Amino acid sequence: MSFEEKRSWIYAVVAAAVPVAYFVTILAKVPGTDVSEIAYVGPMLTAIGVGIGAGIVLGIVAAVASPKDAGRADERDKQINRLGDYVGFYVMSICALVPLGLAMANVEQFWIANSLYLAFVLAALTSAVVKIVAYRRGL
Repeated sequence: MSFEEKRSWIYAVVAAAVPVAYFVTILAKVPGTDVSEIAYVGPMLTAIGVGIGAGIVLGIVAAVASPKDAGRADERDKQINRLGDYVGFYVMSICALVPLGLAMANVEQFWIANSLYLAFVLAALTSAVVKIVAYRRGL
C-alpha cells in the first residue's frame, strides 16, 4: 500500500468518525427542543478542528511509521488525487444546493449550518472513497 493510499484511508476514517460523533451529539438534542436554542457553533467548530488535527497527526504518524515512503508520490498518485478531488468538488457543488435552498426558504440557521457541514463531510468522504477505489481497482 502506497503512502498516498494510507493517507486516503486516514482521511476517510477521520471524515467519517468525527462528523458522526458531532451529529449524534447535536441531533440528540433536537427532539423536544427549539433548534434556535441548541448551541451547535462551538461543537461544530470543535469537530472541524478535531478533524483537521486528527488528519494531520495521523498523517505524521503514518509518515513516521514508514519514512522511506512518506512524501513520495508518482504520476499515478497525482492522477488519483486529482480524480478524487474532482469528484469531491462536484459532490460539494451539488450538496451545497441544499443549504442554499434552506437559506432562501428562511429556515432556522441551525439547519442551514448543519446541512452545509454535512455537504463538506459528504464531499470529503466521496473524495477519499474515490481515491481508495482508484488505488484498489486501478485508474
